[in-house]
Amino acid sequence: MRRRISLATGVALTATLAATLTTTLTGTASASGATPRAERTQHVEYFTGPDGHPRHTTVPASPTPPRSLLPSAAGDGAVTPVVESGPVGSKLDVVFIGDGYTGDQQGDFHADVRTKWDKMSAVEPYASYKGLFNVWAVDAVSQDSGVSGDPVQEVKKNTALSSGFFCDGIERLLCVDTGKVESYAAKAPAADLVVVLSNSTKYGGAGYNDVVSKVGYDGVATASSDNAKSDQVAIHETGHSLGKLADEYQYDEYGTYTGAEPWETNISKLTAEEQTAQRQKWYRWIGRTSPDGGTVGAFEGGGYYPKGLYRPTDNSIMRTLGHEFNLPGREAMIAGFYRHAKPLSSTSGTSGKVGRAERVTVRLATAGTTVRWYVDGREVFSALGRTTVIPRSLGVPADGRPHTLKAVAVDHTDAVLDPALRERLTGSLSWQVVR
Repeated sequence: MRRRISLATGVALTATLAATLTTTLTGTASASGATPRAERTQHVEYFTGPDGHPRHTTVPASPTPPRSLLPSAAGDGAVTPVVESGPVGSKLDVVFIGDGYTGDQQGDFHADVRTKWDKMSAVEPYASYKGLFNVWAVDAVSQDSGVSGDPVQEVKKNTALSSGFFCDGIERLLCVDTGKVESYAAKAPAADLVVVLSNSTKYGGAGYNDVVSKVGYDGVATASSDNAKSDQVAIHETGHSLGKLADEYQYDEYGTYTGAEPWETNISKLTAEEQTAQRQKWYRWIGRTSPDGGTVGAFEGGGYYPKGLYRPTDNSIMRTLGHEFNLPGREAMIAGFYRHAKPLSSTSGTSGKVGRAERVTVRLATAGTTVRWYVDGREVFSALGRTTVIPRSLGVPADGRPHTLKAVAVDHTDAVLDPALRERLTGSLSWQVVR
């Protein structure tokens, strides 16, 4: 569910500030029997190396600052549009926030955002759905350049978001103060996904992905700005935050899974034969060639368990970085895109009214989306596929009576097989044609 945030809500690299806050007891009871204090913690995911499976750990939760931080320096909190595909509310808004960039380095941060987004949006299904995204850069001016823990643990930097490697003693775990992230994200026009770019060449990142954020966006990811493979961390984390996908890797110590059927779409207790017979999970995709290599089936091992759970393919990006989303994963990502964005948008007639001689222009989600036009409920077949029309040329009469112009768009992607999701791939806009 999208929430408008006071000053604006914006873009960020991939993942979720929706981290679960759990409560653990620390300290010991005093002689008077005082209750130990409670310490909030957050679950985070991190990667030990570009080719390794992720790991999970728990770190202390960041304190929650006031909703609005006062600027720490000139330009602090400034918002720059990087990609504007359509009106806020009709697009998925990604907010990038920089950390470890001084006031003189904000230009470098903007360049890093463009580079990182270019890499992320080159991966499917992002590549086919670039038209669904707005991207914003929010400046966070740091006193020091760089981040703590780079290159060694003893290095300490004073930065706006307190980015640091060696979080919880783990070198590649790049943590941030999520409370401050929330305050900076609130400055963008809208935020559905937040990514923190930390000014570093060192490999690392983190995903705060456990639950949907109470502040309205799907997640927060951290990544080093100038490491060639850090964008893969962000993409994997969006698999959790946008696609609601489970991890498809396993740890031997987890043994055999004996719990209930998982809710995530990409892991199951059911074999391929059982899924097909029961019409469950990814049964529609079984037997099809998947972009991550191989054929969709049911491969044992996933959701951290080596036994008792199955994944759709041998090795997708939800298992190992550097791979693509498998077919069920792509479908889940598209579902995530359409939770926030619409297949059709327009800036024409913002009041819902247009003139008879006025140009009306719409933007479509993908190259595979078609648009049809209707006047008073009757289709104008000659206008099929046009993204710009003039009501007069569609036959709207000049009789002074009210008339309705309507555009209906359908995304015909073959990456979606679920009928329920297909219903969300249709959108419409209407205008009252006035004199």
